[in-house]
Amino acid sequence: MINAEQKWPEGDVTRIPYWLYQDQEVYDREQEKLFLGPVWNYLCLEAEIPESGDYLTNFVGEMPVIVNRGPDGGIYAFENRCAHRGSLLALKNKGRAKNFVCAYHAWRHDFKGNVLSAAFAQGVNGQGGMPTDFDVSQYGPRKLRVTTLGGLVFGTLSDETPPILDYLGEAVAARLLRVLHKPLRVYGRYTQILPHNWKLYFENIKDSYHSSILHTFFSTFKVSRLSQGGGLIVSESGAHHSSYSLSHTGEQDSEFEKEQLRSNQANFKLQDKGLLDITDEYHDGCHVQAVTMMPGFVLQTVHNSIAVRHVLPKGPNETHLRWTILGFADDSEDLLKMRMKQSNLVGPAGYVSMEDGAIGGFVRRGTAQASGQSSVVLMGGRDTVSSSTRTTESAIRGFWKAYRSYLEL
Repeated sequence: MINAEQKWPEGDVTRIPYWLYQDQEVYDREQEKLFLGPVWNYLCLEAEIPESGDYLTNFVGEMPVIVNRGPDGGIYAFENRCAHRGSLLALKNKGRAKNFVCAYHAWRHDFKGNVLSAAFAQGVNGQGGMPTDFDVSQYGPRKLRVTTLGGLVFGTLSDETPPILDYLGEAVAARLLRVLHKPLRVYGRYTQILPHNWKLYFENIKDSYHSSILHTFFSTFKVSRLSQGGGLIVSESGAHHSSYSLSHTGEQDSEFEKEQLRSNQANFKLQDKGLLDITDEYHDGCHVQAVTMMPGFVLQTVHNSIAVRHVLPKGPNETHLRWTILGFADDSEDLLKMRMKQSNLVGPAGYVSMEDGAIGGFVRRGTAQASGQSSVVLMGGRDTVSSSTRTTESAIRGFWKAYRSYLEL
């Protein structure tokens, strides 16, 4: 139970108590009510398991899962846990298998997670073995419902999770499918370890107005300034969002310049200006966009770089951020090179999002003795609605609106 002293003002999503990022009981409740609850968790890309027997491992919250392509062409996901004594079934990040056999006692599972056999179930030389009423079909790890959207694979443990388009909402789904409109190709993967609570990173992605302030590169080279135009879409539930920036048109940014921001003071120059080149793939004047789906999925496009970011909680004070760098199956060699070059804009050593990784740590350190205090989330007002400006925190408020609903706080 949440401590009686840890109260959250009724209906208020403009003040966020810092104990929500620090408390172990809150973290445990999130695992049960959110990640294992009626939500769609990102699992992988269809392109990562193209053939029968292909599998990879991931997590739903902290629950390890296996997702695979079965012999019938279907995609299946189940808990990466042997039905016998609880050992991991798949020990590698990815591979190809005929079935999944536990290294501990050789219980064999099929692609759906059903137990096929248990070694020495009949005993040895007429002795030992399982009871005569032992039935392998009565055992097995937890199985997930699976759905796909735009080449992405999602899973849920709950029968109450609505269809993916209803869950995401029409407007946010349209921003996702704007990008993922044809077969995908995986260019690379890596994992970034963040020294703070997962919610701090997920909030940061929903914070549409920090990018012009925190990110010197964005501001200096006019990749994304608040003065460039754009907008913010928040789903009705508040759980999901899309923010987008329109390309710079060359006009003077008087509103931006008068703020005297740190990010607008730097005298930086690029040796390779090709980093800022753009191939117009979507023909709508938008070349920077982020889409989030609760509880931990992010799709980013910055110029021609495309990536999925998967936010994985690893305790109250640690987060693993899994990156998958993407392109399309029909990419030309020139576009491939451009995507790979521009992928240096983001990631743990990128020109931009290295700062996103650090800022959560600053917040954790700054609030270490402030569990009774709260942050202020008032930019743009008090609502959780879509906006024609990115100078708002409505998507953050939307996250907390949905969070309170799932955790019953």
